[in-house]
Amino acid sequence: MDIGSIIQKIAILTPPILFAVTIHELAHGWVAYRLGDPTAKMHGRLTMNPIKHLDPVGTMVFFLTQTIGWARPVPINPMYFKNPRKGMIWVSLAGPGANMLVAAASAFLLRNLLGGYGYFTGIEGYVLTPLIYMAYVSVQINIGLAVFNLLPIPPLDGSKVLEGMLPRDLAFRYAQFERYGFLLILLLVFTGVTSRIIVPLIVFINRLLLGA
Repeated sequence: MDIGSIIQKIAILTPPILFAVTIHELAHGWVAYRLGDPTAKMHGRLTMNPIKHLDPVGTMVFFLTQTIGWARPVPINPMYFKNPRKGMIWVSLAGPGANMLVAAASAFLLRNLLGGYGYFTGIEGYVLTPLIYMAYVSVQINIGLAVFNLLPIPPLDGSKVLEGMLPRDLAFRYAQFERYGFLLILLLVFTGVTSRIIVPLIVFINRLLLGA
């Protein structure tokens, strides 16, 4: 692969990745704020500025896998919620939910407004062809981010949902695994275990949205 191809690939990947990460974390913070927690707002995380949300390692994983990765978690204080356990379930689901909405919107854009998988020539090609690739990447990235984060591995969103559904004593013991969670995530990602688990699901949802 030559330098030109690498630059082109990065240019195609960057906008969808930045938007997916930003909308994911913003959704967490916004729902928490609506439930009474001002922590994310006080830390300047209720913003569409992607720099506020990026995690260097998680972003690198995004570019390497083009399906999964993670951002810097938005600070949440569930003690502000009327029902902390229920509130955390909704906050945790907000990020993956936002990504699925973006994936669906990107698929709609791709299928109905950008001519599907058609190819264009001339000035039209210079404008529409990159947008088609970005829309396709957006579908894939947002599905991947949603599915990956719903894995029940602390501190991923799925673990917070499960924690809120478990009996309190069991939830407390389960939460103790969070100190090892990041290392476990890295191990699963770089050994390819997560790919074998979630890639088939990503492909299935991708086909549902794109009708392919």
